[in-house]
Amino acid sequence: MGDVGGLAESVGAQRASDAPLREVRAVTESTVERLASGVPLGDVLDVGAAGSWTDLDVEVRAVARYRPGLLPGLAWVEGRSGLTVSSLIAAAVGRLRRERGAENAVESVEPLLALALCHPDGRVRGAALARAREYPDLLPLIVVRAADWAEPVRETARELLRDVLDVDAAVSLAPLIMLVGRRGRGDVGVRLLGEVLRRAPGERLGPLYGSADRTVRRFAHRLAVAEGFLSPAEPARAAAQDGDAVIQDLCAEAALKTVSADVGDDVLRPLLTARNPRARSSGVTALRRAGRAAEAERFLTDRSAVVRACARYVVRQLGKDPLPLYRAWCSELGPEAGGERQTGRAREPEPATGQAREPETGHARKPGPETGQTARQPKLELGQSREPERDTGHAREPKPDTGQAREPEPETGHVREPESGQGPERGSFVPVPGAVIGLAECGERADAVLLWPLLAHPVPAVRARAVAGLRLLDVVEADRLRPLLDDPAPGVVREAGLALLPSAPELPADWLMERLGGRPRHVRVAAFRLLSAGSGIVPLRAAVELLEDPDPKLRVWAEQAVQRWHPPAGLPSGEAEVEALLDRCTHLFSSYVLRRRKWEAGVGR
Repeated sequence: MGDVGGLAESVGAQRASDAPLREVRAVTESTVERLASGVPLGDVLDVGAAGSWTDLDVEVRAVARYRPGLLPGLAWVEGRSGLTVSSLIAAAVGRLRRERGAENAVESVEPLLALALCHPDGRVRGAALARAREYPDLLPLIVVRAADWAEPVRETARELLRDVLDVDAAVSLAPLIMLVGRRGRGDVGVRLLGEVLRRAPGERLGPLYGSADRTVRRFAHRLAVAEGFLSPAEPARAAAQDGDAVIQDLCAEAALKTVSADVGDDVLRPLLTARNPRARSSGVTALRRAGRAAEAERFLTDRSAVVRACARYVVRQLGKDPLPLYRAWCSELGPEAGGERQTGRAREPEPATGQAREPETGHARKPGPETGQTARQPKLELGQSREPERDTGHAREPKPDTGQAREPEPETGHVREPESGQGPERGSFVPVPGAVIGLAECGERADAVLLWPLLAHPVPAVRARAVAGLRLLDVVEADRLRPLLDDPAPGVVREAGLALLPSAPELPADWLMERLGGRPRHVRVAAFRLLSAGSGIVPLRAAVELLEDPDPKLRVWAEQAVQRWHPPAGLPSGEAEVEALLDRCTHLFSSYVLRRRKWEAGVGR
C-alpha cells in the first residue's frame, strides 16, 4: 500500500499543478479517466447538456468491462476499506489543492461518486444514491437512476428525486428528464416534472418555451395551455414564431378558443402574418368569430392551399361565392397584365379627375431596384424587411424554424394588412399565383378557358399555377403543354412534366431524347421522368443516355433505372439495340445478372 500511496502523491501533485499525467494515461484521455483522477465535473462534462449525463452513464459501464479497478467499489462508497488507485489519486488531488489554495479545493469525492452512480453493479449504484443527496451537482444522475433497470435502485432514486426536485431544478433539468422519459421506465420523472411545474407560477416556465429541445418546448406549451398560464396573445405569437408543427397546431387551437367579437389585433395579427400556413389558416378561421369575416377575402390568393380553403369557407359564411372573384381576378391576368391586378373586385371605371391618365403599354412593369419582381409589392411597415424571392416558378416555401422566437416577417402569399387591421386599400396589388390555383380548386372544367392564356404570362409562378390548375381540372392537352418543357423556370417545367405524365407513352420519344443533353438540369429531369414512363425500349435508352450526365444525382437515378429495367411483354425478341445498350452497362450488373437480362430480351444467346 505504501507504493500505491507514493504513486498517488506523485500523480496528485501533477494533477494539482495541472501538469499532464503521461504516466497514467494517454494524451487523449476518456471522461471516466479524468473523473477517476479527481477532475471536477464541471471541467469534464458539459453539465448543461442533457446528453452528457446519459453518455457518461454508458461510458462508465463500457470502461468497467476492461478497467474495473478504475471505478470506486462498494466498500469505498459505504465508507469502509477498499481503497483503489483512483480513490487515492483523487484524495491526493484534493489535499494538494487545498494546500496550494486552489479554487474549489474540496475532497474529490463528487467525481468518484458520479462514477459510482453509473457503476454496472446495482449495489454500488444504490449505495451511492444514499450519499448523493449531499451533492446537488449530482442531481442529473439521480434523474438517470430514476429510470434504472434495477427496481431497488429505481425506487430509491425516485423517492430522492421527489424530495429534492424544486421549481428551479425542474426548469434546469427538464431537457434531461424528457430525454430519460423516452425510456421504458422514465415516465415517472416526466410526471414528477409536470407536478412540480403545475405548482409553479406561470412565468417560471418562460425559459422552457424557448428551449432548443423540441420535446421540452412541446411539454411546456401543453402544460401552459392546459393550466391556463398563457394570455390570449401568447399562444398566438407561439403559433406564429415556433418552428415545430406540433406547437403550431397546439397554440393555434388555444388562440382560437380565446377569440371573440371584442378580440384585438394582438391575437389575430400574429396569426394572420405568420410564415407557417397552420397559424395563418387558424387566423383566417378566427376572422369570422371575431366579426371580421370580410377580411378573409384577402386570403383567397394565399400561397398555401389550406389557407385558401379556410378563406373560401369564411367567405361563404357571408353568403358570397368565391368562384366569381377567382374568375374576375384571372380574367385580369392575361399576358398584358404584367403580373399585376387589383384588389379582387371587378374593375370599375375611374371617375374623371381632369388629369391625364398614364397610358398602358401592355408591357410588364419594370422591376423595382430592391425586389427585382414584376409585380409591385405592398409597402412594408417600419422595422420590417422583405426577403427577395427567386424566380423558380413556385411560391417561396418558408425555411424551417429552429424553435427560437422571432418577429413575424412580411407575407408574400397575400396582401399585408394595414395598421388598422382592415382590408387592403383600393388600388393595392395582390400576388396572383394563388388566384390561379384557387380558381382550379373551386372551379369547373369550363373555367379552363381562363387558364390557357396564362401559360404565356410573364411571371413564372403564374405559369406554373396555370399548368397545375389545368391538371386539377383534368383538361390537359399534351400538344399545348409540351412546349412548356423548355420553359426557363424550373417550377413551370416541373408542373408541366407532372401534367404530361399520364400522356407520356404518346409523346414523341425522339423529341424528349433531345432534351437529355445540353439542356438545363430541370429540363433533363422532366424529360427523363417522361421517358421513364414510356414503353418498350424507351426507358432503357433514356437511362443509358444519362449514365454520363454531369449531375451526380441524375447519374444515380439513371443507374437505378437501368438495374430495374426488364424487357416488357410487347418488346420483340432479339432486338440488337437492347444488346448494345446493355453492353454499355456492364459495370452495373454481375456477369450472371447481365446474362439473365440479355436472355430475357432474347439476345446474347
